[in-house]
Amino acid sequence: MARRPLDESDVRIRPGRRGSRPRTKTRPEHADAESALVTGVDRGRYTVLVDAGSPQERRAIAMKARELGRDRVVPGDRVDLVGDTSGADGSLARIVRITERTTVLRRTADDTDPVERVIVANADQLVIVTALADPEPRTRMIDRCVAAAYDAGMDALLALTKADLADSAELVAMYEPIGVKVVVTSRSDGDIHGLDLLREALAGRTSVLVGHSGVGKSTLVNALVPDAYRAVGVVNDVTGRGRHTSTSAVALRVPEPAGTPATWVIDTPGVRSFGLAHVTPENLLRAFADLSEVAQECPRGCTHTADAPDCALDEWVAAAPDDTVRAARAARLGSFRRLLASRTGTLDADTRGADSDTSGSAP
Repeated sequence: MARRPLDESDVRIRPGRRGSRPRTKTRPEHADAESALVTGVDRGRYTVLVDAGSPQERRAIAMKARELGRDRVVPGDRVDLVGDTSGADGSLARIVRITERTTVLRRTADDTDPVERVIVANADQLVIVTALADPEPRTRMIDRCVAAAYDAGMDALLALTKADLADSAELVAMYEPIGVKVVVTSRSDGDIHGLDLLREALAGRTSVLVGHSGVGKSTLVNALVPDAYRAVGVVNDVTGRGRHTSTSAVALRVPEPAGTPATWVIDTPGVRSFGLAHVTPENLLRAFADLSEVAQECPRGCTHTADAPDCALDEWVAAAPDDTVRAARAARLGSFRRLLASRTGTLDADTRGADSDTSGSAP
């Protein structure tokens, strides 16, 4: 039987694993993208406010575009969207760009963890919520948060809660002299006294609230934003620690009179640690304004550690006018040196866990 001549229909080409068409590296410009504010993150879906502050403002759900890679999108981010931005049920937009951030608040699991975790972007101030009792205040945790705020270029505000259970004078005296604004709140007959002062300190700004579980952070948020419905919990009588009730960070707009600048609060889950691996030892003094000024008189190359010769910080403590001031100065210097020792690895593991408030699991 004669073999028939072959033609193009007899040719079979096996496609490659990645397809026969090479992937282009040219990405679309998305010139028609709409701007939005990220208010929440939940398992790969982002709640955004499209055209925030305009008459066309609307809430939508978005996903992150593939071209963003591993870039983390967090509450407070200003992003560009394409796709269905109508906010209708079942609609889904795509985040294609993250605009330049003015501030970035970061933390690590502990002082040796090289992985930085971005918590919030574009916040103006860090509100460190601390209970005066139940659970007991931890000044080293406060110092760490102040250091992280200053490193991020943010202002620090200390919000002391439960003043009806303990006196606030000691903490006020410790932090007001170094430029940290302090607001004290208490509860009586279901009302929160001092809430107006807190609202005034937050007005017109974007503030992120951090603190241990059980300090009353979500209670303050619910008072500031009545329809927030953030879950609140109680403190364990045995461990003295609170239980995580907020499970994700969320940005909430505080009701304000029409025509006034928008006020935003970003509530975060309670933390048991605030690592500073991303903060260099050279920048730690920026969190201690009083020590930073004194340290200018130190000899060149001074390490500011306890065994540093002729350190001006030790002379500053010794020159205190009375025992009360001397004790306060020694406490501030002790907090700084504990942070410095933890960051430089000169503390052993047991001391680091006990002294630097980085023990426990981070959410």
